[in-house]
Amino acid sequence: MNSPHQIKTIDKFKESILTEKKSTFIAQVYSASSEGEVKGYLSKAKKKYYNASHHCFAYKFSDGYNRYSDAGEPSGTAGVRILNAIDHFELTNQLVIVIRFFGGVKLGVGPLGKAYYLSAHKVLSESKIVTKQLFQKVKIKSEFDHVDIVHRILSRYNSIIVSTDYQNEIKFSCLIKLIEIDSISQKLAKLAKNNIIITRFQEFVYK
Repeated sequence: MNSPHQIKTIDKFKESILTEKKSTFIAQVYSASSEGEVKGYLSKAKKKYYNASHHCFAYKFSDGYNRYSDAGEPSGTAGVRILNAIDHFELTNQLVIVIRFFGGVKLGVGPLGKAYYLSAHKVLSESKIVTKQLFQKVKIKSEFDHVDIVHRILSRYNSIIVSTDYQNEIKFSCLIKLIEIDSISQKLAKLAKNNIIITRFQEFVYK
């Protein structure tokens, strides 16, 4: 698992407008952690602002992968400048799209790059940045006698119980902080005398 145990990100969609020499720059920020989400948001932005001159973007995922596009603007003036703004705030799982409506006045390479950076910076600075922890999906099997132990330990570590299945034994579907799974496993094994079975899944999420 190459993703960090903790990230800073922006959860909520935000849009802001910047005007520079008659050109209008509309910046949008989205929470995105997959290529599919990015494509969906880009399609949405292009549909909404179908008559815009350019739809430039940059995004960065928790594993460090990033990509950007100038979308027809001179090379190095748009996409990478948007990514610079994302990196300035140290954000992860973030997509920023900057839509430009050309106003008839050419800005020049330097001022154009600055306008894209300032537009992305503006929407990010106006958004609420949150810190998230990396959780792993875990299944815990327990006898009824040990239910209180499971609840107590999971609660102590701020783990999340997604669902509980009561049959001959109890099965908890949980989200546990990746950095704390070993400690929780050891405590449960000790307190329940190894009568609790913990299964880890290769599914991770930031909460």
